[in-house]
Amino acid sequence: MEIINLAKELGSTTYPGRGIVLGKSKSGKCAVIAYFIMGRSINSRNRVFVEQDGGIRTEAFDPAKLVDPSLVIYAPVRVLGDDTIVTNGDQTDTIYDFMAEGKTFEDALRTRTFEPDEPNYTPRISGVVAKNGDYKLSILKSANGNPDSVQRYFFEYTSTPAGQGHFIHTYKCDGNPIPSYEGEPTWVTIDTDSIDEFTDTVWNNLNEDNKVSLFTRFINLETGEVETKIVNKNV
Repeated sequence: MEIINLAKELGSTTYPGRGIVLGKSKSGKCAVIAYFIMGRSINSRNRVFVEQDGGIRTEAFDPAKLVDPSLVIYAPVRVLGDDTIVTNGDQTDTIYDFMAEGKTFEDALRTRTFEPDEPNYTPRISGVVAKNGDYKLSILKSANGNPDSVQRYFFEYTSTPAGQGHFIHTYKCDGNPIPSYEGEPTWVTIDTDSIDEFTDTVWNNLNEDNKVSLFTRFINLETGEVETKIVNKNV
């Protein structure tokens, strides 16, 4: 598999939907996390990220415009001990609860399926980052739009080289219905040790009309020190 420039990959489609990037900084000293959301509807665009208990939650920017909170209001990032969980839905809580009971990331996601938003059946994407920087990613999606068939894919990455990571998102591109992401997580470059530069790279290469919010985090693998950035289009 070819390693792709992250900025180029982010800008290659107007609507990747929601996305997760996990990897290591240029020097390899930090675990790197990014999670972004995009939106086409008023309900999806009416959101911001806010910090909560070491992670984040989504909130309606204008509560009066909130129509259906079920798929847009959730905690995308939660921290359990030394593990950081990041997902595009309320499966964050499922993973957190299972892992708190000594079960696995995979155990949790085998109880879940894609989102019930016919006709898109949006995939559920999830990741978890361990203390040493190793990480897992997953996507749960329909079988080519068949709501009766769920496909669960799990990817595990150990000892990822410095300056590299993996990117997974919900949609292949824009469309109606929107086609689901295909294949393995994209192998991407993370060519910086600056969270500010990394945040700018992600945010500035997302489609201006559709981007909504971005969360980034660097975790120092030696000290455990955490640095977090949040960017909201709605301010």
